[in-house]
Amino acid sequence: MTMARIGSFLVLLYLTYALTLCICDDETNYGGSERGNLFPGFYRSSCPRAEEIVRSVVAKAVSRETRMAASLMRLHFHDCFVQGCDGSLLLDTSGNIVTEKNSNPNSRSARGYEVVDEIKAALESECPNTVSCADALTLAARDSSVLTGGPSWTVPLGRRDSTSASLSGSNNNIPAPNNTFNTIVSRFNNQGLDLTDVVALSGSHTIGFSRCTSFRQRLYNQSGNGSPDTTLEQSYAANLRQRCPKSGGDQNLSELDINSAGRFDNSYFKNLIENMGLLNSDEVLFSSNEQSRELVKKYAEDQEEFFEQFAESMVKMGNISPLTGSSGEIRKNCRKINNS
Repeated sequence: MTMARIGSFLVLLYLTYALTLCICDDETNYGGSERGNLFPGFYRSSCPRAEEIVRSVVAKAVSRETRMAASLMRLHFHDCFVQGCDGSLLLDTSGNIVTEKNSNPNSRSARGYEVVDEIKAALESECPNTVSCADALTLAARDSSVLTGGPSWTVPLGRRDSTSASLSGSNNNIPAPNNTFNTIVSRFNNQGLDLTDVVALSGSHTIGFSRCTSFRQRLYNQSGNGSPDTTLEQSYAANLRQRCPKSGGDQNLSELDINSAGRFDNSYFKNLIENMGLLNSDEVLFSSNEQSRELVKKYAEDQEEFFEQFAESMVKMGNISPLTGSSGEIRKNCRKINNS
């Protein structure tokens, strides 16, 4: 089956699912309490079709290109790890703002900004000056999961948009593909996320692709001595070398999950157990720590358990330092602050 047909099938599956999905839209349906100042029914009166609009645009984008689901989810992750989930990643350079898009983790890698633009334009047409870019991106991440067969969750809403960006924060806060286990855990801990969140959220690598430049080190010079990473399964490593030469081809892509790059499932964890995690930051979850190893095994054996924890961890990540109330603004254009 072609990727286009897979994309169309997943969209049809998702739309069928959405018809039966009860998306709770008030704080009483969300356990009776708000998450900080965020709650699912935030737009119930001001823009009741907000979630429907986001879902529709994301569905069309993923139908055009299945890979876009992973890209949108990654944008949300990279946004939340810098100044909190405030849409700062979406800002272009302008005036005193230096964009986070040119940071090491984002340059020539982060993508999907044009889909966020489509979402925002549709929301502005329906409900001007109402739905923040930060909320739109958070909803798009949830819809990206469901569209590729993954779990759904109720999204607390009410974030406002930042009027600043942090290039240094983007360079220093976001875990890198070649980071050690301890560095990865530390960077998650700095955001209030624990080891369970690290492993569960890393499971988003069950969809999407990575560039050769992000894993070349493992193939040719893992420890700076000119030798490959011995934890890589040999035939898998040989396959990767065909796509990723020792020099050149930096932008060549390989699946993060060799078995099902377009389908959100628990295959990623099964790959780690077989020493077929693409990135060093993937494989260390199984090879470097007993507690994380046991989590990998658990999610490899029980997809439902993984889905439940992934949904919980995504809500937790989405609640990192949101701007609410009188803080920030509701941008009319996600790429620039108002009145700029």
